[in-house]
Amino acid sequence: MAKQELYERSPIRAFDEAANGSLKAGELGLVTAKKGLGKTSMLVQFGMDTLLNGKQLVHVSFDQHSSNVISWYDSIYTEISKKKSIANAADVKEQIVRNRTILNFNQDNFNLEKVVNTLNALKAGGIAVAGVVIDGVDFSKTKEADIQAVASYAKATKVKVWISSTADGDELKDSAPKAILPYFTAVVHLTSKGSVTQVKILKMGKNTDIESNLKLDSKTLLITNK
Repeated sequence: MAKQELYERSPIRAFDEAANGSLKAGELGLVTAKKGLGKTSMLVQFGMDTLLNGKQLVHVSFDQHSSNVISWYDSIYTEISKKKSIANAADVKEQIVRNRTILNFNQDNFNLEKVVNTLNALKAGGIAVAGVVIDGVDFSKTKEADIQAVASYAKATKVKVWISSTADGDELKDSAPKAILPYFTAVVHLTSKGSVTQVKILKMGKNTDIESNLKLDSKTLLITNK
C-alpha cells in the first residue's frame, strides 16, 4: 500500500498530466539539455516511477559510475517519500531496489546495439524488464541502426525506454539528428531561465510544443508544476 501511495505521488504524475499522456510500453522517450541541468535527475525519476509501480528497471549509464547512480536513486526516493509520511519507508526502498539493475558502459567500445543484446540476455535469464533508462548517449557516436535496435527491442518486449543526451538548442529539431528523431514518441528538454530549470515538452505523440508550468525544484530536483 505504501509503495502504491508513493507511486501516486510520484513527480511523474505531474509530468503525465502536463503532457496529456505518458510514454507507453514499447515506446521511446528522449530527455535533452545542456550539461549539468538535470538530465540524470529526470531519468532517475522516470526510472523510480517504474520501480514504485512494482516493475523491473534497468538503468544503463554511459557517463556515471554505479555508486553515483545509486546515490541519485537514494536522493530521489528520499525526496518523494518525504511527501508522504510512511513508517516503513526503508522497507519499501529495500523492496524496490531489488527490481533495479544498473549497467555501466563506455560508448566508445559498447554501442546501443550491444546494450540491446545485454537487455535480451537479461530477459533470457528471467528478468522481466518493464522499464529501461539509458543515460548519457552521445548522438555523434550513434548510428540510426543503434536507435532502430533499441526501438525494435522496446516494441518487441513492450518495454518503456527513456534516453538522455546533451543538446544545446531549445527546439525539437535540435534534440537529435534528423534521421533519429522520429523514433522518439516523447521529447523533453530542460532549459535554464534565470535560477529556474524549465521542463519543456517538445513532443508527446502527435502533439508538439506542449505548454506547461513544469520545472525542476531547485532544492530537490523533482519535477513540479508549482
